[in-house]
Amino acid sequence: MKRTTLSLIAVAGTLAAVTGVAALTAPDGAAPANTSLPVRLPVERTALLCPGPSTSEVAETAYTSYTPEGSAAGKTASGTSGTSGTAGAKAAGTGERTAAKAELKPAPVAPPPGEQPAKNTKGLKAPATVTKPGTPVGAEAKGADAPALTGSASGSLAPGWTVQQTTVVPAGGARGLLGVTCTAPDTDFWFPAASTAKQRQDYVHLTNPDDGTATADIELYGPAGPLKLLSTEGIPVPAHTTVPVLLSTLTSDPAQQDLTVHVTTRSGRVGAVVGAADDKAGADWLPASADPSGTVVLPGIPADATSVRLVAYAPGDADADLKIQLVTPTGKIVPASADAVHVKSGMTAAVDLPDLTRGEPGSLLLTPTDPKKATPVVAALRVARGKGEQQEIAFIPAAAPIEARATVADNRAKGSTLALTAPVGGAEVRITASAGTQGGTPVSKTVTLKAGTTTSLAAPVPDGLKGSYAITVERLSGGPVHASRLLELPQDGIPMFTVQTFADDRGTVEVPTARQDLTVLDD
Repeated sequence: MKRTTLSLIAVAGTLAAVTGVAALTAPDGAAPANTSLPVRLPVERTALLCPGPSTSEVAETAYTSYTPEGSAAGKTASGTSGTSGTAGAKAAGTGERTAAKAELKPAPVAPPPGEQPAKNTKGLKAPATVTKPGTPVGAEAKGADAPALTGSASGSLAPGWTVQQTTVVPAGGARGLLGVTCTAPDTDFWFPAASTAKQRQDYVHLTNPDDGTATADIELYGPAGPLKLLSTEGIPVPAHTTVPVLLSTLTSDPAQQDLTVHVTTRSGRVGAVVGAADDKAGADWLPASADPSGTVVLPGIPADATSVRLVAYAPGDADADLKIQLVTPTGKIVPASADAVHVKSGMTAAVDLPDLTRGEPGSLLLTPTDPKKATPVVAALRVARGKGEQQEIAFIPAAAPIEARATVADNRAKGSTLALTAPVGGAEVRITASAGTQGGTPVSKTVTLKAGTTTSLAAPVPDGLKGSYAITVERLSGGPVHASRLLELPQDGIPMFTVQTFADDRGTVEVPTARQDLTVLDD
């Protein structure tokens, strides 16, 4: 009988490409690791894409780039602490991780077929480049020439790397405060709350970070179902370029106030975000909703919201019946304006929620009216502050819970407010304010969240702050936590604001902890 031994070298090589060098054998003199328990190690590479900030000549854009100190806490499958971070790799006898680097580069607007892309790099003085974890860096750009950006971080700068793009447009059709956390490339995005209404100019910005051409498809769904598209050939996005697509040019169907946009790729991957501008109510970015889910949390509705509109879509074959609740600082309540919403499969549903907050901040919670029929949905809120010509809008997409750690950058000494929602059970979180882009000392605080409440608090400010800074939220214990950051920069009586949800940074990934002996016996 012959004996053949199969190794895990190929598997280990694949994992190392994603997570960095992580040995599968124990260090000299140590007992072999338990082969049944995986370990979490920091990712070794992260990619981010920032859309072109504005077409306004009076736009002013700030970038803040940041990687938190230390890797996100790793745990084994059983919940016990495992080895993580660079020290873990060294302990396994593999030496240093890959060289640390985090930088952004301009991505020109893709030209018509056959034409050379414009350089389009004027306006960005210096792309924000992180040099070490824990220290944010900033950059500024002015006018309409600031380009979209593609970037990547590697080594110790990869886990948790985030970039915030904040643009102030004081006048014109796109007037407002536009904030967006630069997105990771993917192949599937949902955008409820888009529009082709006459007063709206909504663009989907598609940015390709890779060396080959990506091909994207955009589908539009209104209250009556899918809109008829003028073309089904797909949209080519050349390598390292961006393509802004005006939604109203994709269909000949009548204008729709409420749309759900679905972006997928036939080949390659893209970063996608919707830029929404309302002629009368301002402008902001509409980020993608969290993945379809039977329960949805939309965190951080401002206390002084004058208008809140919920837009939801059920992408599957079944209708969704959802109970609407507002999670306040003292508990859950049912809004007087609407206690439920019926979302037909393949159709966009919208409901106005007037006088929703009544002077208290809160988060919207959507749950199935019948727990046995938890139909997945995507959702977003269109929120307004102020009235008339001094009105300003922002969007709050459905947010996934923070599993371990999440960061939002570009916070200011004044005007940054956090909303932390624990919709099911109580939880404990640690909030860390980083140093500033121009100086300051980090500070941290631990906050206990009561079950079924939203905790709203001014973001902690670093000691001796100079410049902008980042806020990192870590879930230490308890149930799921959803969070957002409200940034206010009022101008000329207009309550300009933007809301960014916290998305888990996915800074670690599970890898095997020891060599396994896979032995095959054959005759």
